[in-house]
Amino acid sequence: MGSQPRRLGNRFVAFIASLMLVALVAGACSSASTNPSTFVGTTLSSHSTGVTTVPAALPQATPSTAAANPPASTSTTAPAIPASGGAVALQDQFVAVIKQVTPSVVEIETSSGLGSGVIYDTKGDIVTNAHVVGTETTFTVTLSDGRSFPGTLVGTYTPDDIAVIRITAPGLTTATFGNSSQLFVGDFVLAMGNPLGLQSSVTEGIISALGRQVSEPNGNALPDVIQTSAAINPGNSGGALVDLQGNVVGIPTLAATDSQIGGSAPGIGFAISSNRAKVIADQLINGGKVTNSGRAYMGVQLRDGTAGPVMVAVSAGGPADKAGIVVGDIVLSIDGKVTPDSATLIEAVAAHHPGDTVQLKVQHRAGGTATVSLTLGQLPG
Repeated sequence: MGSQPRRLGNRFVAFIASLMLVALVAGACSSASTNPSTFVGTTLSSHSTGVTTVPAALPQATPSTAAANPPASTSTTAPAIPASGGAVALQDQFVAVIKQVTPSVVEIETSSGLGSGVIYDTKGDIVTNAHVVGTETTFTVTLSDGRSFPGTLVGTYTPDDIAVIRITAPGLTTATFGNSSQLFVGDFVLAMGNPLGLQSSVTEGIISALGRQVSEPNGNALPDVIQTSAAINPGNSGGALVDLQGNVVGIPTLAATDSQIGGSAPGIGFAISSNRAKVIADQLINGGKVTNSGRAYMGVQLRDGTAGPVMVAVSAGGPADKAGIVVGDIVLSIDGKVTPDSATLIEAVAAHHPGDTVQLKVQHRAGGTATVSLTLGQLPG
């Protein structure tokens, strides 16, 4: 297809890149609407929301001769279709999980829009996406029971698109964060949040793939991402991807779009794994910043050039500086893989761990090319 990844991939990036463009699920960096009230309230039909309401009764038909003289009825009631025991059990499990988790999922309102969040602990810490909070430090948080409280920023870590905010409120219900490493492709999951400002909405699907590496429009390469067929829409960002035991196994973050159909690609959404979210959230809560990201780092700033990514800044004493790379150098390949643009290089580095050594083919600003060994550092908080 003619689409590109928003920054999709696993070690699978190149293939996904040919299929779709992934978009942040909170429009304008945090929501579906720049006017949150457009989607909030009991009377959806009074606003242009993209939600179509259906009349409670069909319009009355014009009487006709046939209607005036109807034939004798031979049957008035359709036979009931018994539900399968397995289907009813699954339905009951869905209902039980939704009742359990709904009080832990909140709506986060900023000056630019709406997003979702998950209550992490009894202190009122709430995990969400960094792109939901943006650059703001104060928020309005609405619980599933309708109560609203002011929220403040605890910390944010853009490279993993995770942030924590805090409210002070009585009677909070905390979510249980599960072990995402125990998931299997095919597991049932529910995506819970506030898409389009429709509070406490739920969609269902399965785990479609695990361990994806997905690129965001801002250049972040997110590792350990879960792909799901559960619908993820604007406003779902920062909410909960939940298994059938009621455990939060991911933070819905991205939805795929396809340029050929001019909209979202059905059945392709992405969530940051709960294990990754916990690593970042715990550090933000404990110290307000991330000190152990576990993410590989070159120590450069890049721009796209005609031959490949160009170094526009090199951190003094960083991995690239130690390897002899200077401003103006161009990386032609990494470990034999051609790097036509910055996104390709960023994704390749993100697939590594701190301490790994990579081989870079570099075109030097001063002229000539060389293969450089570079030992990756740890991405700072």
